[in-house]
Amino acid sequence: MPVQVGQQAPEAILVSQDRRQVKISDLRGKPTVLAFFPAAFTGTCTREMCRFRDDLGRFAALGAEVVGISADTPFVQAEFAKQHNLSFALLSDFNHQAMKAYGVYDPSFLGLLDGIAKRSVFVLDKDGRVVYTWVSDNPGVEPPYDEVEAAVKKVA
Repeated sequence: MPVQVGQQAPEAILVSQDRRQVKISDLRGKPTVLAFFPAAFTGTCTREMCRFRDDLGRFAALGAEVVGISADTPFVQAEFAKQHNLSFALLSDFNHQAMKAYGVYDPSFLGLLDGIAKRSVFVLDKDGRVVYTWVSDNPGVEPPYDEVEAAVKKVA
């Protein structure tokens, strides 16, 4: 079951595209958008991450941070970020720790990929409390970006 609004954001250790360890708790201090996506370089994931890139100025103006999370390796994420000019952090959850903690782990995507994230978004307030959740069982559906921004505005 996915994390619920009102809960403290679960802790997980991830790896950034520049191969630094990042804990979810390291993100406290400002509102944060955690955008879990299935796989870099796929159509819907690319559109989603590019949309967050294009909206980044609005989130920054609210004092918020956007973070993309997938099971891709840091090396893949670094290339994905480079090719699409993604200036926000992409975090690798190759060990599936965050996906499982947030309840968005998909153990077998189409019987092809072993362990990816369901497309989902969690907004955390500056204290690391979950204030918004959106989870899709359909990887072809993008998140409701206006709702995500509205959730950030409430805690900015």
